[in-house]
Amino acid sequence: MGRIAQQRPAATPASAGQVARRVAILRAAAELGAEAEFDRVQMADLANRADVALGTLYRYFPTKTEVFAALFQEQIASFVNDRWQLPEGGDVLEHIGRNLAALNTTLLRSPRLCSAMLRATAAAYMREPSPEQLWLESESTLTQAILDTLGIEQPGAADHGTTLLLIYSWWGVLTSSLSRRMSPERAERELCRAASLILAHHIH
Repeated sequence: MGRIAQQRPAATPASAGQVARRVAILRAAAELGAEAEFDRVQMADLANRADVALGTLYRYFPTKTEVFAALFQEQIASFVNDRWQLPEGGDVLEHIGRNLAALNTTLLRSPRLCSAMLRATAAAYMREPSPEQLWLESESTLTQAILDTLGIEQPGAADHGTTLLLIYSWWGVLTSSLSRRMSPERAERELCRAASLILAHHIH
């Protein structure tokens, strides 16, 4: 019988060694999530692939859901840091839509892994999530990227709320694309349209 995860806060890495172990765990999750369906990936498999003790894994991530939800955050942050492009003229809102479409293309390179990350993130929201698990609703990397592209240096509550609405729209397009209900071309059009409609009052 698998170990029953205890509901306790995940440990926050402090030392370089702890950060390295967390990175190894997330890398293992990316590999296993691409190889097998979410339900088939076990915590013991993650610990073995990451070369950490099972107890260490549970200290960083009390549940498998939290592992894959954290991986989703990391992959989005990696895209924003490495590939999100700020506009050099042209339609700023269309530029945001195209960036979101490029993010989807990156995430969908491994549909099985993308499905696992979406499922985990949704499951975390369905419970009583910690502030860390409500990352889309706080100072997320994706939120900041959109605000930076709009040129908003001191965003207020209304700015965050509007940006969150666009992120929810992006989530829906990603889900539809994953289930093959939306082509990449249509996804880009819909994301540009969503950005244009939702963020229009930010452009003067």
